[in-house]
Amino acid sequence: MSLIRRPVLSRRAVLTCTLAAFATARTLPFAHAQGLYPTRPVRIVLPFAAGGVADITARLIADQLGTKLGQRFYIENQPGAGGISAARTVISAQPDGYTLALLSNGTAISASLFKKLPFDPVKDFAPISSLGTFDFLFAVRADSKFKTLEDFVKAAKQKPGALNVGTINTGSTQNLAAELFKTAAGVDFVIVPFRGTPEVLMALLQDSVDLTIDSYSALKGNLADGKVRVLAATGPLRSKITPEIPTLRESGIEASIESWNGLFAPAGTPPAVIGTLNTALQDILADPALKKKMLELGIDAKPSTPDQLAARLRADIDKWRAVIEQAGIERQ
Repeated sequence: MSLIRRPVLSRRAVLTCTLAAFATARTLPFAHAQGLYPTRPVRIVLPFAAGGVADITARLIADQLGTKLGQRFYIENQPGAGGISAARTVISAQPDGYTLALLSNGTAISASLFKKLPFDPVKDFAPISSLGTFDFLFAVRADSKFKTLEDFVKAAKQKPGALNVGTINTGSTQNLAAELFKTAAGVDFVIVPFRGTPEVLMALLQDSVDLTIDSYSALKGNLADGKVRVLAATGPLRSKITPEIPTLRESGIEASIESWNGLFAPAGTPPAVIGTLNTALQDILADPALKKKMLELGIDAKPSTPDQLAARLRADIDKWRAVIEQAGIERQ
């Protein structure tokens, strides 16, 4: 009878095998958890106060993400100048997908308006997907003598500096849209900044300003009441919200302004997490019921790839920097 001798492992080999098995056992749950993202609630930090259009939109999408991915997605509002507080919160969090940020066209403006932000929106954030876009409207009183934007431009050329355009605070997208309009049309008018939309609309209705530039959601009530009339919309194409309104280009002004908001994560977040969120958002933002709700708020639901969102952010930073420099607005 032949005897089969079993190999005898050295103490070092036994120790090596044991450590390898232990390491594998510890790694497996982590890998499994990564594959199942999310396994706990996810917060989305907003640089806006509760109750605004961005906040309402984000809550709609957060609810849908929660349903889609099986965990609660909740909103944390951190309003503040330049979105600095919200940005700090997100970029100081672990890049694991459990703290996300809503950034917007306003973030691109802040990057151009502030001399030095304590964050870099391009380098410190990983783009996930855009959420939606919206135009701004050029509006006058219902009884205004200006029937078209061409009428306004003609009058501004005839009497430089005689007309007033009201917007919210200096450095806002609305305010910079007025600056861009002035340059693109080659006209001179006075831009009057106000603290907020209610003050702008009051000035328009009281005939203190001749024209205002604001979002559909801000003007919706007065439009419905027949108190204001829209001359043009700022998007590159006619808006789904106001398809009857001509664009700036159709009105003879070579310019377009399309604001947006999008979901971002801290830089270094695993690509698998970004992919999971992007895939979910592609499905959510294609849902007809959600698209209808967002359109009622004045927003065209529109997802993107991470690369498309990154390109848009970079392009808008360059665009608004040029507008700010052209207007001679002092950087803060």
